[in-house]
Parts: sequence; structure tokens; C-alpha cells
Amino acid sequence: MEQNGPQQGDLPPKKPLTESGLSYSLAAVLSMLIAYLVAAISAAAAGERYTEQNWYIYLAYLSAQLAFGGAAAFYFFRSKESPRVILQKTHPKYFLIALLLEFGLLFSLSELNGLFVSGLENLGYSSGGVSVPDLSGWGLLPAILVIALLPALLEETLFRGILTRKMHDGGWGLVPAILISGALFSLFHGRPEQTVYQFICGVCFALVFLRAGSILPTMLAHFANNALILILESCGFGNFRAALPLWGYLVLVISAAVCLLGTLVYLIFFDKRGNQRGGVKEGLPFFLAAGGGILICAVEWSVALAMGFLHG
Repeated sequence: MEQNGPQQGDLPPKKPLTESGLSYSLAAVLSMLIAYLVAAISAAAAGERYTEQNWYIYLAYLSAQLAFGGAAAFYFFRSKESPRVILQKTHPKYFLIALLLEFGLLFSLSELNGLFVSGLENLGYSSGGVSVPDLSGWGLLPAILVIALLPALLEETLFRGILTRKMHDGGWGLVPAILISGALFSLFHGRPEQTVYQFICGVCFALVFLRAGSILPTMLAHFANNALILILESCGFGNFRAALPLWGYLVLVISAAVCLLGTLVYLIFFDKRGNQRGGVKEGLPFFLAAGGGILICAVEWSVALAMGFLHG
């Protein structure tokens, strides 16, 4: 990955940061509008209990992916870049690193996030949980397509392939680029109880992307994460802590922690590809362009937090 500013064929200096910020705002606006439109039509067609319908759960997931896809298409159309710029070939080791990292995140960091959720619940917070469609029988296959494959393709394209890449190509240091892109990724999802987990996932994925120079490894890891969660849920092992004997649970968590720490140590201290020192260069154009999306996501996050305490 180039470290000295935008690549040939990009927009003029500073403009790519503005365009990437606009893509974030557009994704937030589209996500909100499509979600409200789908909810309104579904309520009119199926009544008050439409949220419990299997078809609506699929539509809700598809709505978010339409927003990500639309925002990514907007960026590539405006920038005249080819999407192939983010699909570069990379060393096979990064696919293994991404999978090991995801294994660590899913089975060790998620347990630490459980402590964070417990702390919120002790303060009176109640999580609404995540709705999933019927996973019995052949129902698992469309769920993997909509909830695992599409997010792996479209979310990675927007958050890593566009936002993280343009921050780095625009001269941002490695550290602020991965931290800010991780924060934007976490904020967009609007789930207070998952904020810490999603932030760390976003930071780790951004780091893998910048080391690999391609989003293909993070696409694989993102898909593996969501698909494995669905498969475990369909098999009745959604709560693997309760499903495993104590020794099995400890082996799983410790192994995952070793994978997580090992891959991070390698990526941070031994792999220097994409290293770039510095702060946030020309950040004002980016944050002005992304400000609308940040405001929308912050409001939705705050509302979700308030509702969690009201229903606690």
C-alpha cells in the first residue's frame, strides 16, 4: 500500500478525505431512511407485531447493507476509482492472521465485553438483544448470505476499503487512522452494550487491512465471525459458556486469548508494512463531511442507551 498520499487516479489532494467523509454521512442517512421506510410499510402490511416476522428481520438486515452498498457506490462513482484498488492480492499469511485474530476476538474479547455488559446491567441497563431469523433446516443458508456474506463484502468496503484507506493515503498516522476508523465503525452500529467490542474489532480490522494492503483478509474474517455465530446459534451453542464444561470453556478462552495477543504482537511490533507516523492531517474537511453521519449515529446510540435504562 502506498504511504505517500493518494494513488494515481485518485481525486486531487484533500478531496478524497472529503469524499470518504461524505460516504459515511450518506451511509448513515440511507440507513435511517431505509429502516424507517421498511418499518412503516411493514407495520401497515402486517400490524403491530411485524418486528417478529421472519421476513421483516431479513429486510432489516438488508436495509443496512443497502445503505453500505449505496454509500460505497457513491464514493467510487465520485472518485472515479475502480473497486479493484481495495481488492489487491496480498501475502497468504494475512488470511491466516485475520482468521486467528477473529477467533481471538470472538472467543476471548467477547467474554471481556460480557463483563462490560454486566456492569451496565448492574446500573439498570437492559439490552434488547439481536433479532435473528429462523435458523432451522435450510433457514441457515439465507441467513449466512444476508447476515454474514453481505456485511463482509459491503461493510469492509466502506469502513476499511474507503474510510481507513483514505485516512492513511491522506497522510494520517497509522495510530489515529485505525483508532478513528474503529470509533466510526463502532458508533455506526448503535448498540451501546457492544460499543467496546465493536470498537476493538474495528481497530483490529483496520490494522490488518493496512498491513495487508487489501480488504480480502478482513472480508474473510468478517464473514467467518458472523457465519460462525449463526452456525453456533442454529446448533444450540449460542451461549458456548453454558454449553461447554468448565475445562472446555477455559481451554477455548485461553487459546483464543493467545491467538489474539500473538497476532496483535506480530502486527504491531514485527510487521512494519503500511507504517506511517503522524497525526490527523487535513482532518477538518473529513470531519465536516462526516459530521452529519456522526451526529445521526450519535443520536441513535444515545437513544438506544436511554431506552436500555428506561426498560431496565
